[in-house]
Amino acid sequence: MSVRSAIATWLTRLYFSRLRKKGGSLDLSVLSKLPDAALLPLRREGVDPVPEIGVLRDREPVSKLPIPGMTVWLVSGYDEAKEVLGNAKAFSNDFRNLVGVGGAEAEHHPGGLGFCDPPDHTRLRRLLTPEFTMRRLSRLTPRIHAIIEEQLAQLEKAARESPDGTADFVEYFAMPVPALVICELLGVPYEERDAFQQFSVARFDVLGGAGASFGAVTQSLDYLRGVVAEQRRDPGDGLLGMLVREHGENITDEELTGLADGVLTGGLETTASMIALGTMIMLKDREHFTALRDAEDPATVAAPFVDELLRHLTVVQTAFPRFAREDTEIGGVTLSAGDIVIVSLSAADRDPRLGEEGDDMDAFLPSRPPASSHLAFGYGIHRCIGAELGKMELRAAFPQLVRRFPELKLAVESSELEFRKLSIVYGLESLPVSVD
Repeated sequence: MSVRSAIATWLTRLYFSRLRKKGGSLDLSVLSKLPDAALLPLRREGVDPVPEIGVLRDREPVSKLPIPGMTVWLVSGYDEAKEVLGNAKAFSNDFRNLVGVGGAEAEHHPGGLGFCDPPDHTRLRRLLTPEFTMRRLSRLTPRIHAIIEEQLAQLEKAARESPDGTADFVEYFAMPVPALVICELLGVPYEERDAFQQFSVARFDVLGGAGASFGAVTQSLDYLRGVVAEQRRDPGDGLLGMLVREHGENITDEELTGLADGVLTGGLETTASMIALGTMIMLKDREHFTALRDAEDPATVAAPFVDELLRHLTVVQTAFPRFAREDTEIGGVTLSAGDIVIVSLSAADRDPRLGEEGDDMDAFLPSRPPASSHLAFGYGIHRCIGAELGKMELRAAFPQLVRRFPELKLAVESSELEFRKLSIVYGLESLPVSVD
């Protein structure tokens, strides 16, 4: 497989169900053999983007990625990132831009909002938006708190029954909480959460090989088609049932499947990574832990803590790829029609231009004025529709956690923690903890 095909696969977030290689089988290892500079947006040191991308951002916020045979621009500056993400007229997200590249065919379109442009995007987002307002989401609040309490009990049980008194926080809390919330939102059985987790993690792991990601996407779409078929027959109280009841004649089964997959993609691994990494930060710096634990009104402490955590971690490292529709100037650099643009959200959210003059944007400071304009959820018409739901989960999870386990500790040295390598959604492989 050519480097062109490999990088195209990466740029589409590994959403293709398969790739072909003329005259032989697919060499999955090529994905991890791309030049270091091409993979720069996916590399980190701990929770921080590697220093090289910060240097590049400050020197050249719009720069070329060294990919032979194609023109790919990396946008790492905050102002430039907003300019690209906010200009749907000049930059397309349409999957059809990729048909014929890297083996992608029209039938591989994953659906959902991420890979479509207006007017399709406008129509589909308009159907979903009412369900993601704070007023409508508030109905989930009791279940979110109950889910968190249930999983805290599971975490404690696992630690108590373990020979060494420890449990994996990712396995027993960080992943199950958003999985169960998504089940609640969509209206699918809770017992399917293990499949949800496997599909979500595999699709974002570049080093795990394209085959694992393609298989996860195919399986998740096949599963969700079954869920959609059941909702057509007997609409439930969840999101899918609502869409069938209120818009059934105006939305196809494939569109419903794509929207459900988009909720899975956008709300599971991202929130799980935030919960795990945020907990790690609290356990490494007990000041943040005790501030939440001892607060008379946890909500007043949790809100700025979560907002700064979102900016600081920016676990979705790059936005969906954009395709220049026309010659366009960004940050003084001329991009040609047909060029591919990758926006580094993690680099942009550390740009000094996002903060006040003199701010150290590499530091984690919940006391700083809220950076409400950070790009952790994206920007423009493709800003994450589930942003408020994600914040609801985080603002509930951290206070409940520290109050249930006031002596929660890391069970290993922080230097022993293993982070995902070359994953579009950054996170921890595991987080061993002791609850007392």
